[in-house]
Amino acid sequence: MKLINKRIIFMLLALSFMLSCQDSFLDRPSQSGTSTDNFYQTKEDLRLATAALYGGKPWWQYNQSYLELGDILSGDLIAQWWAEAVQLNTFTVSGSNGILSSAWTGLYNTVGHSNATINAILEKTPASVSDVDKNAALGEAKFIRAVSYYHLAMLWQDVPIIEDNRKLVTSPLVNRNTVEDVYKFIVSDLTFASEHLPTSDTPGRVTTWSAQGMLAKVYLTMAGLGHADGSRDQALLDKAKLYAQNVCTKSGLTLLPNYDNLFKTQYNDNVESLFALQWTATSGWGIGNQLLTHSPSDALNPGKTGAWTPYPPTYDLFELYVEKDSVRRKATFMLPGDHYAELNRAEGGYTASGSSMKKHIIGNELDNNTPSMTFLGSIEHNYILRLADVYLIYAEAILGNSASTADADALFYFNKVRTRAGVDVVTSLNTDVILKERRIELACEGQFWYDLVRLSYYNPTKAISMLSNQKRVLFDYDKVTKVATPKDPFAAISPATESTFKLGLPSSEIIANPKLAQPPVPYY
Repeated sequence: MKLINKRIIFMLLALSFMLSCQDSFLDRPSQSGTSTDNFYQTKEDLRLATAALYGGKPWWQYNQSYLELGDILSGDLIAQWWAEAVQLNTFTVSGSNGILSSAWTGLYNTVGHSNATINAILEKTPASVSDVDKNAALGEAKFIRAVSYYHLAMLWQDVPIIEDNRKLVTSPLVNRNTVEDVYKFIVSDLTFASEHLPTSDTPGRVTTWSAQGMLAKVYLTMAGLGHADGSRDQALLDKAKLYAQNVCTKSGLTLLPNYDNLFKTQYNDNVESLFALQWTATSGWGIGNQLLTHSPSDALNPGKTGAWTPYPPTYDLFELYVEKDSVRRKATFMLPGDHYAELNRAEGGYTASGSSMKKHIIGNELDNNTPSMTFLGSIEHNYILRLADVYLIYAEAILGNSASTADADALFYFNKVRTRAGVDVVTSLNTDVILKERRIELACEGQFWYDLVRLSYYNPTKAISMLSNQKRVLFDYDKVTKVATPKDPFAAISPATESTFKLGLPSSEIIANPKLAQPPVPYY
């Protein structure tokens, strides 16, 4: 049984509207209290409240920028005809860029939803609800708040920490807080979640392993912060290693055997999924998973429409895949001549005529046995964290400050990822090998930009070099000879610098809150 079925989704949407921020960072949760006094009375009420945080309106706006910031900005994908996405591809991002605004607003909407849920649980839950159930619900909400702040910190570094949006009624203008304190806040939330979430739950719900996996990623990131000399904080690397090791060795979780199945909806919330956004079929704007708008053809979509902005891979991404790595390549992006029997099955499948992203392209309503699905409401539960990611984090934490490692545990879990893909195992690891593997394994999952930012914390020269040497261009592909020929850039690409890894704040937010333009202040 899936965590969020169709009946529950509509209840959750109503609840999330009641509890939420609206469409702006400075908007406050509703003060009407229409039903909060009668809610949060049972464990089931708490479960319903936290389920509302997993998708729909809270995450919609961030999901609209998930690929643009994670994969276009990083050099994996291209959107040639969308001016704001072209800015990401060419490092010419302006403060009025709508993708940035969508991510900022969306992540703070999710923070606001989480805050409202946390505060309502603390204030409204009676003693008849056990501390175990109450803390588990708080753990879910704090986990999701922490994930939101993690993305805010990785994109903008110094950002405001908000724990109670009701305070914005009397003090709507807030300062940014230092990135060090933002990460400290994230760790606090995730630590609470790791201590109070169960070891297993209904598929789709986060568990202690979800929280410990995120803690490993956060500590690995923090280890490089302020260490531009190339040497990371060993104590923080050790913590990353510890939490990743717990997930790898104690959770009992395993990789899904077939990589290709990770991105088919019948495998939503599979054993490898540690946190995925939950979506239901909808035709409504602003509440559904709209990644089907990136289909390469209307023929693949519900209603045979909505393929607005297909995303082809860059030549740089294409070059990473050796011929033997065909399983991951074909599951990640299409090349001319590729046939996908699972797409448009009623008409014999789909054969690609051009290069385009494949992940998130799940087919039409018949392919997914969901008559109500539209291109505005894909039922794919897209990953934010999965087990393969944690395996690679574990290997990197073991590598730490060494130039290379042949550590048995690092190689064991690293090679699990490669073996599943059908490629040869490696006998030694270094930073380049790990970064390349992460990029291939997680391409088109909104991850690579964050990997580059993490690298830029402790080795900005290397991070800049990686961006500067990318072939961020389209290519022609001959399906007979299997030869790809890169094209010229369609727009001038500005040189990458250290500041490239810290996005500018949306202009509209600075106008609304001039304090955001001031230097960040401590939170603790």
